[in-house]
Amino acid sequence: MLASFLITFREGLEAFLIVGIILSYLGRLQASKYNKYIYIGVCIGVVVSLFIAYIFQVVIYGIENELYQHYLMIFILLFATVVLSYMVVWMANQSKQVSEKLKEDLNALVTTGNILGMVFLSFLAVLREGFETVLFFSSLSFSETFSLEEGFIGAMMGLVLSIILVYLLMRGAKNIPLKVFFKYTGLLILIIAGGLFGSAISMMQASNILPTFVPMVYDISNILDDKSIFGTFLRALFGYNSSPTLLHLLSWASYMSIAILLWKKAYSNAK
Repeated sequence: MLASFLITFREGLEAFLIVGIILSYLGRLQASKYNKYIYIGVCIGVVVSLFIAYIFQVVIYGIENELYQHYLMIFILLFATVVLSYMVVWMANQSKQVSEKLKEDLNALVTTGNILGMVFLSFLAVLREGFETVLFFSSLSFSETFSLEEGFIGAMMGLVLSIILVYLLMRGAKNIPLKVFFKYTGLLILIIAGGLFGSAISMMQASNILPTFVPMVYDISNILDDKSIFGTFLRALFGYNSSPTLLHLLSWASYMSIAILLWKKAYSNAK
């Protein structure tokens, strides 16, 4: 539940912030008559995101060949790792430019009366975050610890809270530390992506795509078993493994080292 809450809260906040900036700037331009086209774009973005989610499930679980289904799951886990990692680092590097670029594009659309462009602008903002969310949930659903009911509840809570927070921001609540929020939720998402990457490595070893080398580096299941209540929680959220193979451990450690280094560099440059 926590993982799904975090993802939809973060993704929803990014999408609704962009929409909020668009609506606010339209008001400043005295062009609020175009608001309805922004809402149309948002609705289309949500519908297309849900359609993509449906297609993902149909394609993945509609494949009868178990081996091909396994390969597709590995691909989605790796793709989700790349997209989530890129999203965090890109957001850190581009946060200063996003708002100004958005206002510049919107100003040009209002000047020319480009209604389709306005629809597409809000549609793209929602679709981008929606696609990332779909990717995450698809990869998370491969975990045996994933509960669809809990995942849905967490997702709805995150979505509702993101809408409330954006509303408060648009109403003038300037004291909300948004930069700090994005920074540290970004770090959490990188840790989650590291867990997805570790799961992909384990699946590739199980499929004999990658060698095992050393089947178990250590075993701390007597301290914290990944099948215990808390261990299951850590495994679902961060990919915790109480008895990892050597390649799994090295791959996860390498990813986390590089990801955290890029995260720190991106936010130090963004100051």
